[in-house]
Amino acid sequence: MSKSSIEWTEMTWNPTTGCNKVSQGCKYCYAEIMSSRLQSMGLAKYSNGFKVTLHPETLKIPYTWKKPRIVFVNSMSDLFHKDIPLQYIKRVFKVMNENKHHIFQVLTKRAERLAFLSDELEWTNNIWMGVSVEDNQVLNRINFLQSTNAKIKFLSCEPLIGPLNKLNLKNIDWVIVGGESGRKFRPVKEEWIVDILQECRNQSVPFFFKQWGGSNKKKTGRLLKGKLYNEMPKKL
Repeated sequence: MSKSSIEWTEMTWNPTTGCNKVSQGCKYCYAEIMSSRLQSMGLAKYSNGFKVTLHPETLKIPYTWKKPRIVFVNSMSDLFHKDIPLQYIKRVFKVMNENKHHIFQVLTKRAERLAFLSDELEWTNNIWMGVSVEDNQVLNRINFLQSTNAKIKFLSCEPLIGPLNKLNLKNIDWVIVGGESGRKFRPVKEEWIVDILQECRNQSVPFFFKQWGGSNKKKTGRLLKGKLYNEMPKKL
């Protein structure tokens, strides 16, 4: 676990590491790049590089946190990857179920498997379940998320690499938007972001603008038309 610089969370917890690319949003995956760096630094947890790896020794860590925290689960992986067994996913959920004083944010690109397994999992109020939606090619992920039993559902439109037309935000509790960062970033257009903001306003959904991104995301900042958007789900 570690403190996080991600604006919409406080810290990360990685009971698994590793993944593989499934859509255009994965093209310049930060987790893959970071895993390679950590492997070269000799960190045992990343000895397998970006190959999917389970870390059951990490499952006891959240029990040691006394102060309530907002935790991004698997920032370096995808909990619903096909190579992660259902029984292990259930173990991760058991940890989250038993630590209700923390908020656990789970984000996946594998929305179909999420929906398929939803009835097998216990969805306590402190589990926020999200899907990545980077362009119109993956809008069906929203439908899969909406079909789950998750109490809090959110979208992460990052890296936003195309417009998202006529977003259906029924039963969606939160939308995060961010441009791509890094040396090979694909530029985001302001009108794409504003369109999403307007849909959030029309459908009464909290909106969080994370970043413009680019090669220097600190320089480009987080202001959208001169304003910071740090809205969070209403159901805390």
